[in-house]
Amino acid sequence: MNERRVTLADIAREAGVHVTTVSLALRNHPRLPERTRLRIQKLAEQRGYTPDPWLRALVAYRGQIVPRRNPPTLAYVTNWDTRWGWKDLTAHPDFFAGALAKAKELGYNLEHFWLREPGLTHGRLNRIFYARGINGVIIASHMREIDVELQFDWKHLSGVKIDYFPHKPELHNVTNNQCDVIRLAMRKVIAAGYRRIGFVMHRGWDHSVDHLWTAGFLCEQQNLAPKERVPAHIFPGPVPVERWFKESKAHVTTDPAPFEDWYEKYRPEVIISKESFVLPQLQRMGLRIPRDVAFVDVFLDDFSGRTAGVRQNHETVGALAVEILAGQLQHNKYGVPEIPTTTFVEGTWFDGASCPMPIRAGNSRSRPRRSLAAT
Repeated sequence: MNERRVTLADIAREAGVHVTTVSLALRNHPRLPERTRLRIQKLAEQRGYTPDPWLRALVAYRGQIVPRRNPPTLAYVTNWDTRWGWKDLTAHPDFFAGALAKAKELGYNLEHFWLREPGLTHGRLNRIFYARGINGVIIASHMREIDVELQFDWKHLSGVKIDYFPHKPELHNVTNNQCDVIRLAMRKVIAAGYRRIGFVMHRGWDHSVDHLWTAGFLCEQQNLAPKERVPAHIFPGPVPVERWFKESKAHVTTDPAPFEDWYEKYRPEVIISKESFVLPQLQRMGLRIPRDVAFVDVFLDDFSGRTAGVRQNHETVGALAVEILAGQLQHNKYGVPEIPTTTFVEGTWFDGASCPMPIRAGNSRSRPRRSLAAT
C-alpha cells in the first residue's frame, strides 16, 4: 500500500504557520524573512515533502487558458548602435521572435529596452524595472566591443543571456551550439567522401561565439590525415579589432586577394561557410558550385534543396531563454547564479545540390589546377 503523500497542510501544522506561508517558503518568496523560509524548507526536507507533479500540471494548464488581467512584463534588453539595428543582423530578429511568442504563450508581456537610449544609464534602467515591477530580464543583441558589466541590482532581478556578450555578470545563457554546427557539417562532408575541406569565417563572428567555430572545425579536422587538412581562412587578417566590429555588422564578404590566394594554394573540395562570405568571391573567380567546389552553408536559410547546410534554430534560442527565465521567476530565484549554466540549441542538417553526397567523381582531389587569372 502506498504511503500517504506529505502535503503543504502537514508542513504548515507542524511549523505552526498558515499553508500559504509554507507555499511561499518553498517557492523561496522574498516576502518572507530568510530565517522563516529556511526553517520551513528544512522541515519540508525532513518530512520528505515533494511537489505533486499532477497539481503543477493543472496549475500550468489553468494559467494558459485563463487570461491574466495584468500580465507581468519581461524586459528584453539590447545594446546595439541603434535601437533596432539588431533586426538587420543574422539570427537576432529570430531570437526576439521566438522570445516574443513564448512569452505570450506563458502569459507574459515582452518589452524591448535599448541601453543606448539618450540619458539612460544602468542605474536609471534599474529604477525603471523596480518602479514597474519588472523582475525578469533577457539580455540579448549586445555589440561585442561593448563588453561592459551590467550594473543592475541583481538581488531583485532574474536574468538570462542570449549568446555570450556581455560576459559579466555570468548569468544563465542560451545560445546556438556553434561548435556542434560546424562539427555536424564536417562529419557530413567527411562521410560523403570529401577530404580537402575548407572553412571560411569572419574573425569578428568567431570572436562573438568565443571562438567555438574554429574549435569545432579543428576538432573534426583531426579525423583527416595531416596531408588532407586545409587551414581555416579567417578574415580579415591581423587588423585592428575595430575593423572586425565594423565589418561584422555589415553583409561582409572575404577580402578578394587573400581568399584567392588561400583557394589557389589549398584547392578545397568543399567550403563550409556563410553564403554571403564566399559566393561573391567564387563568382568573381569564375568558379561554379558544385562543379568546381562544393559548398555548405552553416547559416542556411534556403530550404529549396539548392543549398546544403545547417539550419540554426534561432527562434528556439529565444523561446528557451523565456522558458528558463519564467522557471526562475516561478521559484523566486533572483541574483547572479552561483553556478551559471549554458543551454545549447542544436542545428538541423539539410542536404542540397551545392554539396553532392557522396562526392562526385569530377570533384576529386586529382582535379587539375588551373590559372585563376585566366578566368
